[in-house]
Amino acid sequence: MSAHLVQRESFLPISLEEAWDFFSQPANLPLITPQWLSLQLTNEVPERMYPGLTISYKVKPLLGIPIQWVTEITHVKELEMFVDEQKVGPYAFWHHQHFFREVDGGVEMRDIVTYSVPFGLLGDVVNKLTVRSRLEEIFTFRKKVTERLFGSAKGS
Repeated sequence: MSAHLVQRESFLPISLEEAWDFFSQPANLPLITPQWLSLQLTNEVPERMYPGLTISYKVKPLLGIPIQWVTEITHVKELEMFVDEQKVGPYAFWHHQHFFREVDGGVEMRDIVTYSVPFGLLGDVVNKLTVRSRLEEIFTFRKKVTERLFGSAKGS
């Protein structure tokens, strides 16, 4: 089982407070998730995340087969970063760091996802064939949605 890394940076022409307000609300996750994943929150979520918050979902990542995914918000540093980690779900390991930084004209957001696919070498092959590209699709979708909501990135 190998560890894999996906990193993405994006820019939004909004204030740090506005970006944090949107991304720290767990109820907004379905808005920034592609429909093909069929993400549904399966537990009540508070208005704001906090360390220790557990969020439960149903997703259909492959062949329309529903699976349960449970993540925990393990770290929150207001207006700077938060981390979610998978407790139950499709990955052998999932650690997603979200960073927010005020820059000239808006906010730079950086996502760092470290993950492992189960089933050893077979999982690594599946990652190369489909998992990594699906994760890239999710981040591309999120960028498009947030640009539609808040404005386009620098130079776009």
